[in-house]
Amino acid sequence: MKEILQFLKELSANNNREWFAEHKDRYVECNRHFLDFCAQYLRRLSAEVDPDLAVLQPKDCVWRIYRDIRFSPDKRPYKEYFGCCPAAGVPGQPKTWGRKSMRGCFYVHIQPGQCAFSGGIWDPGKELLKALRTEIEANYEEVEEIMASKQWKKYFAQDFDDFWNSGLKRVPAGFDPDFKHAEWLKHKMYTFSTPISDREICAPDFMDHLIDIAKAAKPMNDFLNYTFEEYGEFPSHC
Repeated sequence: MKEILQFLKELSANNNREWFAEHKDRYVECNRHFLDFCAQYLRRLSAEVDPDLAVLQPKDCVWRIYRDIRFSPDKRPYKEYFGCCPAAGVPGQPKTWGRKSMRGCFYVHIQPGQCAFSGGIWDPGKELLKALRTEIEANYEEVEEIMASKQWKKYFAQDFDDFWNSGLKRVPAGFDPDFKHAEWLKHKMYTFSTPISDREICAPDFMDHLIDIAKAAKPMNDFLNYTFEEYGEFPSHC
């Protein structure tokens, strides 16, 4: 991982096509190592955490390094991180698995100084978000129980992540404003994360550490994924 982190650090300081072209061989080698890491991660995940993920391949879970800048004010041409997003999808529909899945994930983010593990459901559509809020309001005791567990507390906070302060200021219409955990209903996504240091990423036992985090994440992913069983399937990410 040291080579990957070093490459990404230099890319962040030189995010332009000329520099990337000069260092394309380094990128190819780093990408190969990262895909090998993802393959090992998927094997361990499916064997020790979630057997449903056994059908996934690294290519299902990673993104191209090239950014789509057509409609973005940010014209940097390359992503400055590597990410692997294992998640189950709809059986028989390959395009709904991995990075395109709407279900709870076991995401690993590799970026110098910003490495992290994230679980839960990112960027749900309107229908899925409403279903998640409904399920959480009706079964909040299960969420409390998960968050009270020793394994959860070892890695995660006592709430869902609220990226970029994107939550609502008020409880959405149709939900009880006096609900015990009203703040949970204001979220626009249901994710949770824990930071991982660059030193941990490069340690020989990092994969064991990562699998331990994934085991802690699984009960919450299972709870969120129950929404799909209760309300039916929802569109996948593009």
